[in-house]
Amino acid sequence: MRPILKNMSNTTFTMIKPDATGKGYTGAILDRMIKAGFAIKAMKWTRLTKEQAGAFYAIHKERPFYGELVDFMSSGPIVAAILEKENAVADFRKLIGATNPAQADQGTIRKDFAASVGENAVHGSDSDENAIIEGNFFFSQLERF
Repeated sequence: MRPILKNMSNTTFTMIKPDATGKGYTGAILDRMIKAGFAIKAMKWTRLTKEQAGAFYAIHKERPFYGELVDFMSSGPIVAAILEKENAVADFRKLIGATNPAQADQGTIRKDFAASVGENAVHGSDSDENAIIEGNFFFSQLERF
């Protein structure tokens, strides 16, 4: 069996959020990821409970937007994925664009598919360490290829 990844410098984690899945953008967003050279190493369509969303975003528990974030992330289905590419975290952050779609560069996923800071279409890990934590939150070793 393949062990759970511990060194993910060439992998990152993403979620296509409920706003984007609800508007039917899942395929177009996945297509952008693949065309940008990312290989999908694990993927699932699921819906987070409030407890799961709260656990995933526990790092933000003391922030004023935490409750709204948990409610939003548990409001509909998401697509979680581990992506692989050299320099994955930085390249993926560039592909998705700024958290605020109004400030995102033209041609980025958030510029093209997000409605607001709160409903910004996709999540992308901000570091190799968080990519490990986030990927392990969603995927067992049997679900990775």
